[in-house]
Amino acid sequence: MKSASQNHAKRKYHFLIAAAVVLADQFTKSLVAANISLHDSVNIIPGLFRITHVENQGAAFGLFADSAWQWRASALIAFSALALIVVSILLWRNSHAMNSTGIALALILGGAIGNLWDRVVEGHVVDFLDFYLGNSHWPSFNIADSAIVIGALVLVSEIMFAKSPAEETTVANR
Repeated sequence: MKSASQNHAKRKYHFLIAAAVVLADQFTKSLVAANISLHDSVNIIPGLFRITHVENQGAAFGLFADSAWQWRASALIAFSALALIVVSILLWRNSHAMNSTGIALALILGGAIGNLWDRVVEGHVVDFLDFYLGNSHWPSFNIADSAIVIGALVLVSEIMFAKSPAEETTVANR
């Protein structure tokens, strides 16, 4: 049985992952904002990927950005804060081991903090990763959005492909 200090050591790594996501997110957003004028682009892979400076007033991938609802910003901040609290509680409860669930929650936490910070401090989020193919275009996003989506996909895959306790016992007894 692991001691409480060993559990706290694992917890530290999860929060370090979240902090690394926040730092990478904030650093890349500040680089883009300082070096690329709003709505300008730098082609990285012509016909596929460019860095485009966009200020997103909405949620991830520009959702609700065009909404005229006067409480949009407050609602997004409140939703982000609530998600942050829920993810923090889940991470605190599940951080006794370095596993994919803890890492996924840490990625979501870091991404949520990065975007919430921008909404509160700047009133918008800087998006810049811009993928397109011909006339097909994916909405611009950032490191925080990427971390949230990757974390969510890991959690969904764990749920979809989770083994029942009977299957785990069978595998362990082989």
